[in-house]
Amino acid sequence: MLNNVKMVIIDVDGVLTDGKIILDANGIESKAFYVQDGAAITYLHRAGIKTAIISGRESKVVELRAKELCIEDVYLGIHNKLEAYEKILKKHKIKDNEICYIGDDLIDLPILRKVGFSVAVPNAPSEVKESVSYITNAHGGYGAIREVTEKILKSQGKWDAIISRYY
Repeated sequence: MLNNVKMVIIDVDGVLTDGKIILDANGIESKAFYVQDGAAITYLHRAGIKTAIISGRESKVVELRAKELCIEDVYLGIHNKLEAYEKILKKHKIKDNEICYIGDDLIDLPILRKVGFSVAVPNAPSEVKESVSYITNAHGGYGAIREVTEKILKSQGKWDAIISRYY
């Protein structure tokens, strides 16, 4: 399962963030991102593993964060996530069993049921948690992406190369 992963696809609210949506009086949205999750996405890229985002919400903040992290495939405001998922597979010529998808809610189930390594965060509904390969210990927005990244890279024997540059 983990040895086959060539791409990690991430939901945003509740996975890349803690799920809170903050709007000011002018309707300006803000979100908090966990720096270690961002570093993990960089580690995936260094290891040759692609990343993508599929979110049900439009968000300028997410667009900015994705650009900062060099995530090329960003699908926002998507209500049928499976359609975006199929576009990603076709574009990158990747198979279902080569995908890790990290989600947290019912809208993610169609993809979670197809991929090689499906992941949910601890506060996902029971229907989601019962459908996945792995449930993170870390909550969304607090290291869930980092946890999954380390699991994949260690399984593929790529973790030592990542950490060696810091010694």
